[in-house]
This record gives sequence, C-alpha cells and structure tokens, in this order.
Amino acid sequence: MSKLFNTSLEWFLGCVISFLAYGLLFYFNEWLTNQLVFSLGVNWIYLPAGLRLFLTLIFGFPGALGIGIASFLISYFGAFSHDLTVCIGIGLISGFAPYLARIFVLSNLSLEPDLSNLNFPKVVACILIYALLSAGLHQWWFSTMGLENAGGLNHFFVMFMGDVLGALLLISLIKYCLDLLKKSRRTAH
Repeated sequence: MSKLFNTSLEWFLGCVISFLAYGLLFYFNEWLTNQLVFSLGVNWIYLPAGLRLFLTLIFGFPGALGIGIASFLISYFGAFSHDLTVCIGIGLISGFAPYLARIFVLSNLSLEPDLSNLNFPKVVACILIYALLSAGLHQWWFSTMGLENAGGLNHFFVMFMGDVLGALLLISLIKYCLDLLKKSRRTAH
C-alpha cells in the first residue's frame, strides 16, 4: 500500500510541477519575446519548447498530462478561440508531442529511462525529433481547424525553428546554472 501511495504521489507531483512550470514559463516567454511572434501560436524563439521536452523526459506521462492541461487552459482563456475542440487539440499536441519524442528516443537511441546516458548528440536528436513532431502536429491541427494564418510551410518552418532555438537556449541555461551550482559547491568546501 505504501508503494502505491508513493507512486501515486510521485505521479501527481510530476503532473502538478509540469503544469505550473510550463504555465509560468509560457507567460514569461510571452512577455520576453512578444516582438518575435510570427503569428498566433508561432514564435521565432519558444523557450517553453525546451521545458516541454525536459519535463516529459523527466516525468514521462504525468509531465505530458500536466503540460497538456496547462496548454489547454492557456489556449482556452488566451488568444485562441473559445472553441473547446481547438483548445483540447492544442493541449493534447503540446503535452504529447514531446512525450511521443521521448518514446521514440528511448526505443531508438538507446536512451536510458533515467537519462543516465544522456549526452549532447542525444539531446540534439531529442530536440529535433520533438520540434518536428510539435511543429508538424500543431500546424496540421491549426489548418484542420481552419484557423486563420496557419498550416502553411512558412508557419511550420518558423514553429520548428522557434522550438529548436527555444529548447537549445533553455537547456543551455539549465546546464549553465547546474555548472555554476557545482562550482559554488566546490568552492564552499
């Protein structure tokens, strides 16, 4: 019974942490890069892309679910229409495109589930696979739903580049902060 509770608690915490972290970074990115918006839902630099990938690599399905719920709410109460179908699709794609990328890299790139053998080439592969899935699925959904200024090759390319650049920037920032933390711990001892 205790193991079930720990697993349920870990699952719930992964979902909540992903929900909160993604929501906060989304609004920070919106504020920081508001001059880099190409069109609705498409940005030249999208930092939350890196967080989507990072959270689903760490938490798996609970991370994808937390991101999906946050993205649905952001879409529904934000600039997208209040069409429930459109926003559910956006939420599902936002949460599960990185999860599909996770499944693909775990099974095809010999990446361990605990990420113990994650290296730079595997990170780059994860980012590219995720960005292709995310941009492709989002643009397909936008065009299927008839959203204005969506679905073309230009929108796909900009979203792909925004996801790649955002993921590289965010993951580089995380790595830099971790290196600083290690350095400060060594000098403290």
